[in-house]
Amino acid sequence: MTHTPTLDLAVAADLSREHIDVAAVLDELVAAAAAAAPTSIGYPGAVDLDHTAVMARLGARLWNNIGDPSDTSGVAHTRVLEQAVIAWVAELLGMPADDRWGYVTTGGTEGNLSALVAAYRRWPTARIFFSTAAHYSIRKIVEMIGARKVVVRAHPDGEMDYDDLAAQVRKRRRWPAIVVATAGTTMTEAVDDTSRIRAVLTEYDMAGHLHVDAALSGIPLALDGKLRLDDARQIGSIAISGHKFLGVPTPCGVVLIRDSIRTPAGHPIAYTNSIDTTITGSRCGLAAALLWHAIAVHGREGHRWRAAEARSVAAYAVQKIRATGWRAWRYPHAFTVVMPTPPEAVRAKWLLATDGQLSHLICMPGITTGQIDALAADLAAAIRAPIPRPRAPHTPEVTTAS
Repeated sequence: MTHTPTLDLAVAADLSREHIDVAAVLDELVAAAAAAAPTSIGYPGAVDLDHTAVMARLGARLWNNIGDPSDTSGVAHTRVLEQAVIAWVAELLGMPADDRWGYVTTGGTEGNLSALVAAYRRWPTARIFFSTAAHYSIRKIVEMIGARKVVVRAHPDGEMDYDDLAAQVRKRRRWPAIVVATAGTTMTEAVDDTSRIRAVLTEYDMAGHLHVDAALSGIPLALDGKLRLDDARQIGSIAISGHKFLGVPTPCGVVLIRDSIRTPAGHPIAYTNSIDTTITGSRCGLAAALLWHAIAVHGREGHRWRAAEARSVAAYAVQKIRATGWRAWRYPHAFTVVMPTPPEAVRAKWLLATDGQLSHLICMPGITTGQIDALAADLAAAIRAPIPRPRAPHTPEVTTAS
């Protein structure tokens, strides 16, 4: 499905214009997004959930969850829904009820920031370790808080190199270690093994903190029982995205932190009549309501079914792509299908994530086998198409005077 723009958005949306056709601008945005949706399969946002029940009821007013989620002051907030979301995610992960705290964030990056700030306050001389496959926000956060970073090698499949982690920790054993593990790396959806990371830290008797950036894979892995934050795992914090697997139509997420590693409660703010404990202060109450709705309507079993269906489509995608003669692979837990970067004709039509010679599609809930069939057909056609070769330059005949 192609879309021919009916107006120049940059010109039509220019707020310096005397007359602006607001409806036309919004309609053009919607039409362009709808036209691109069938071929937009490279980035992780579920598209199978219907959130209109929330938007119809709550979308016309400001819902500001300012302050700590446990606050009861103020009006027009959804903190009771936020608390329910935090409790559900924490219980799904097996996090002890007497040692947890969290809130609804603007997304995985804020969750990582909140967790790493808490850990760094607790261990201000720590070195922060993360792999080359970690999300780009980790490096940014470490630089923002002024900590010393240690970058650990990742294997080509995206998983952390634990031997390199051990070597890097051994060199810095005099300082505490804050280690960031990833559950669902951006390109391959690799999952770092927290038990092996913890074993390295134990071997060198390291004090510190283990954080998991689980933006994409946190909920699906927890539903499988493969990601736990109980006492045995010794994981101190986790960040999860709400607009990926849970398909909330606005960037958001959840952060959970062991209450025992946090500094004392934030300062009371007279102006807001609340305790300031979060990164942003004001937080989107509508996002909390949308997360609550996604969980309440489907429950654990519904989301477990969604994950299984998405993985089935991902397995189908690997099969169909391989049938064209192109390579493709995925981890058994993953929605992500990895392949060598396809020809330009395919990338021009299909929105795939590409990093050099590697590309991927992500079979999030809502992606269909029909879309996979269409991609495979385009890939097969591109592979069969002859590669144009430049003509040899024409060399004019040279005549010599007799």
